[in-house]
Amino acid sequence: MTEQRVHYSFADGAARITMSAGDRGNPIEPVSTAQLHEAVLRAKADGARVIVLAAEGRFFSVGGDLSAFADADDPSALLLELAEGVHRVITELVRGDAIVVSVVQGTAAGGGSPLAAAADIVLAADTAKFSLAYAKVGLSPDCGGSLLVHTLGLHRLLRLALLGDLVTAQEAYDAGLVARVVPAEELAATVDQVVGSLIAGSPGAFAAAKRLVRDAAEPAPETALRREAQSISTLAGTPDGQEGIAAFLEKRSPRYS
Repeated sequence: MTEQRVHYSFADGAARITMSAGDRGNPIEPVSTAQLHEAVLRAKADGARVIVLAAEGRFFSVGGDLSAFADADDPSALLLELAEGVHRVITELVRGDAIVVSVVQGTAAGGGSPLAAAADIVLAADTAKFSLAYAKVGLSPDCGGSLLVHTLGLHRLLRLALLGDLVTAQEAYDAGLVARVVPAEELAATVDQVVGSLIAGSPGAFAAAKRLVRDAAEPAPETALRREAQSISTLAGTPDGQEGIAAFLEKRSPRYS
């Protein structure tokens, strides 16, 4: 029986999707990605006006499961399958009429960071941190990482993509990525307040505003996501990509060619 790694609930117009493999850091891997996609489609079928994307445990998500990449017979094929799976989730979130609220209580690393940023509104505890981290393992951004250029700007995103800096919740707020930063103990109440405000508004007006703003920022996100999937899958099959992943798992400095 497949382990349930994503929980779904629906009430009063709001769908709540929670990554529940907190003991493992909510990694992005095929099972959880498929369950995320299923949950987002279920929210659409339920007519959700708001989707809340949250996570249990210390991490929002540690990103991709590097041990699975290292053990794969064909890491390029696995990365392509995984990237395309996550991108289907992101496309549904971005293209759907429901307003998406992500709730970041801890670190969002690797693909977890742009997954959180795929929401229309990002709420963060003061304990939250964001990091792309791909460069540290010889890979390029996926999960919509390149689309963050519209939020963060060219050189700020290049700094994060190339240096792998860890960004605090306050820094993410100052950069425009996060809508609100609150003490961790107040995060749940803040989520309820924001969801209540969105539910009380006009669903037609909110959906139209979302479409207009997102289309102005990026008319074809699918194209960018496709490029990301092709890039990360190609790099995963190179000696540098395999060395970066191995070095991370072995807790040593990589020796790139």
